[in-house]
Amino acid sequence: MAPSLSHAVELTRRLIRCPSVTPHEGGALDCLEGELTALGFVCQRLPFGEGDGRVDNLFARRGGDGPHISFAGHTDVVPVGDRGAWTHDPFGAVIEDGRLYGRGAADMKSGIAAFVAAIARLPADKAGGSISLLITGDEEGDAVNGTAKMVEWAAAHGHHPDMCIVGEPTNPTALGDVIKNGRRGSLSGHLVVEGRQGHVAYPHLADNPVTRLLAMLAPVNGCELDSGTPHFGPSVAHVTTIDVGNPATNVIPARAEARFNIRFNTEHSADSLVGWLEEHFGRIGGDWTVSWKSNAAPFITAPGQLTDLLADASEAVTGRRPELSTTGGTSDARFITNLCPVAEFGLVGQTMHQVDEHVLTADIDGLSAIYEECLRRFFSGGAA
Repeated sequence: MAPSLSHAVELTRRLIRCPSVTPHEGGALDCLEGELTALGFVCQRLPFGEGDGRVDNLFARRGGDGPHISFAGHTDVVPVGDRGAWTHDPFGAVIEDGRLYGRGAADMKSGIAAFVAAIARLPADKAGGSISLLITGDEEGDAVNGTAKMVEWAAAHGHHPDMCIVGEPTNPTALGDVIKNGRRGSLSGHLVVEGRQGHVAYPHLADNPVTRLLAMLAPVNGCELDSGTPHFGPSVAHVTTIDVGNPATNVIPARAEARFNIRFNTEHSADSLVGWLEEHFGRIGGDWTVSWKSNAAPFITAPGQLTDLLADASEAVTGRRPELSTTGGTSDARFITNLCPVAEFGLVGQTMHQVDEHVLTADIDGLSAIYEECLRRFFSGGAA
């Protein structure tokens, strides 16, 4: 007879079986709403956007005045890619050799299930305190009608948590490795340089845009922009593509363009970087245009109450004290920092977004135990 599954693992399997490829809800929020309603939460569905951009979200809260801890996560997942390359059905939630396979197993349906299962093991009548969850369906997409809008809604409706844990898979190799207490900003540029086409043997009759483009790209071509800060490594910039569209070897092209991205720390802002680079482009001169996209500002949650709570709970369960880190890409924590102190802690993320994405079932239960320890310490005053 097969051993029975824990609540956290069983709920993860049910969530994985919901094909919630962003931006589709896929039944995942319905599943969570049923679970949380049974645990005494008041649930509100928060759809934002119109037409194809409409995204469904879920806010749930239990309890009243007093200490308020929140959890945030996302049920949407990236596409499965080459389904034929998967060992198991990406939405089958198969368990084999202690590993649970499926799209969203690592990123991040297991994290949500671990937190819900932790809540279920707590007394429902936590006097003088409350728990809330902000669950979006738009983290893997454009992140326009998800957590950003939920944070605005929560603030407008008087929901102000003392702290928030985001259940992203923060650990590189083992549960208890890393807490993310900040993230870098991201700025992308699309630079277009116009020239005049001509024969390479008569360059004085042409204007080669590639020459000016390469000079313009020098400050963002695999460069470090600073020496870092106490909480962040150096800001880095990389060219991601250069396009000329010229198949001939003896023709100077009329146009060249490039895209680049900067991941920057709190020494910079998107506006300061734009101003610096546009001044540089202008010094080189010629006919050029640039467009910008900034979808994340850098933020830091200083070491303190929240990071200590997570580290103490993790150490109590795993025996290891996580280090603080601000590495990696962006996450929805960049929005939540405008509502309350926020930090990220979840499972091992080695297989997220990959074929055969999977996590150890023992890690799901371990993470749930850490979350439970966080909740008990928070409500007992251990986070004070």
